[in-house]
Amino acid sequence: MVKQRAAVPARQLRIGELAERTGVPTATLRSWEARHGFPTPLRVDGGHRRYGDEQVALVDEVVRLRTSGLSVSAAIARTTEATVERPSSFFAALRSADQGLRTHILGKRALSAVTSAIEDECLAQARRPVLIGAFQQARFYRQSEVRWHELDRTAERTVVFADFEEDGCVEGQPREIALAADSPVRREWVLVCDSPGFAACVAGWELPSVPGTADSDRRFETVWTLDPVAVREATGVGIALVRESDPELSNTLAASLSGTAGAASPDLRRATALFGRIVEYAQAAAGSQALAS
Repeated sequence: MVKQRAAVPARQLRIGELAERTGVPTATLRSWEARHGFPTPLRVDGGHRRYGDEQVALVDEVVRLRTSGLSVSAAIARTTEATVERPSSFFAALRSADQGLRTHILGKRALSAVTSAIEDECLAQARRPVLIGAFQQARFYRQSEVRWHELDRTAERTVVFADFEEDGCVEGQPREIALAADSPVRREWVLVCDSPGFAACVAGWELPSVPGTADSDRRFETVWTLDPVAVREATGVGIALVRESDPELSNTLAASLSGTAGAASPDLRRATALFGRIVEYAQAAAGSQALAS
């Protein structure tokens, strides 16, 4: 979470004053901020916290939800998610979260390889991740369904989007969410893995093609990232999409996330750039071999 730094405007409160206004002890507010990134202070000179009236209202809402029986994490998740306007596209969210991301034009085979690599790394490293997949069409998901059942087995929560006829909910399997006919995600290929041990996301939107184009010749404008902050933005898009049909599940997904995502290190950014170059070279080499044969 990015902390704002600004001069103190009128009506800004110290944390003790926020506690007095809301009835939530100062120690509890500090604990919430450390664990959940909430409430969100302005940071003024000297690093002091200051809170506006909007934070008073949000804390009051968390208290109300706690009284109704929600856990702290679920109450904070419901309150904060409701205040965030997110893009309706995973691809757009990643581009907005990280202006430095390069786009890559990949064929289906190359994009599938990138996605499989992230899936395997998620299985190897991630600790109870929140997993989100977007498959455009239900038939594409069915082709990968067995693999996604395995991914779901060790995940905290798993959600898949496609043009399903209706939402699907089977115990022990990924939750299937039907996309609206006008959803931009219907043209996107997406994998999100959000966990404390490993964060990664790949998103591609399918470029227009002439009728009759072979499935293997489909092309996607693609971005990917290992930046936990950008990945969390993509996760937020998935949660917002789920909320349209199942608010309770969206709250559960939000509550499953572990605190505030930390920013990517310079080494991680360099590794992401190198990964992109490797994929480009590999795709070019595969194309040359195909022409030669």
